[in-house]
Amino acid sequence: MACILKRKSVIAVSFIAAFLFLLVVRLVNEVNFPLLLNCFGQPGTKWIPFSYTHRRPLRTHYGYINVRTQEPLQLDCDLCAIVSNSGQMVGQKVGNEIDQSSCIWRMNNAPTKGYEEDVGHMTMIRVVSHTSVPLLLKNPDYFFKEANTTIYVIWGPFRNMRKDGNGIVYNMLKKTVDVYPNAQIYVTTEKRMSYCDGVFKKETGKDRVQSGSYLSTGWFTFILAMDACYGIHVYGMINDTYCKTEGYRRVPYHYYEQGRDECDEYFLHEHAPYGGHRFITEKKVFAKWAKKHRIIFTHPNWTLS
Repeated sequence: MACILKRKSVIAVSFIAAFLFLLVVRLVNEVNFPLLLNCFGQPGTKWIPFSYTHRRPLRTHYGYINVRTQEPLQLDCDLCAIVSNSGQMVGQKVGNEIDQSSCIWRMNNAPTKGYEEDVGHMTMIRVVSHTSVPLLLKNPDYFFKEANTTIYVIWGPFRNMRKDGNGIVYNMLKKTVDVYPNAQIYVTTEKRMSYCDGVFKKETGKDRVQSGSYLSTGWFTFILAMDACYGIHVYGMINDTYCKTEGYRRVPYHYYEQGRDECDEYFLHEHAPYGGHRFITEKKVFAKWAKKHRIIFTHPNWTLS
């Protein structure tokens, strides 16, 4: 009798263990954890790709409208890589790592050809300033024909993006989708632009217009990426104190252009009385967001206090 009871007890325990194992497997499949932080902190962070076979439904982002179809943007990403245009990317050799991300974000006209070892090959989303649209149109086959799987999100003020025939940038984009019908080009709505201004004021206490500044493409990229991505890895972006750090690495403002020094540009814009980007102020806000969202910064690494 004792043997029978012992055998039943073993069977019951085995059944419970098997049930719990299956439950854990199910939960892991339903929650795609985007990164694992090692116990030594952010500098050792590595992206650990899990299975992406279980996908969430695409999210609809009503602040971004397709130029051709007039439909809102649908986008949902697990693990995003935002690649900075900074000269910090030169020599980093993280291209293969970047290409492993489920969504790869670039800004303005930053190229990949010739820089693949450092910045990767692929581009899923490209956020572009209205002032950079003419730069894309200098090489339209590269941006809109060869890269027709890329989603372009264009931001700009109403005067340039209006749809009544008087929006100079919107007119350019309309002509572009006529020539390249497969191009996925979206424009940021006036309401969304106002929202981004409101976020700036909320985070800094400053009115963007009254302060004589313009938001950067990085700002608009973060706003959308935090809505669309489960986790974000930012490559090559410096923090707000980097340029005051002794012995900091002096690099060009862009990895694909020689000339302008990155820190010189940051200081010039930060203190411009009118027409500048507040790069340093924005980086303080990005650090704040990183404490609330799944965001890490590497190359160089950020220490979040």
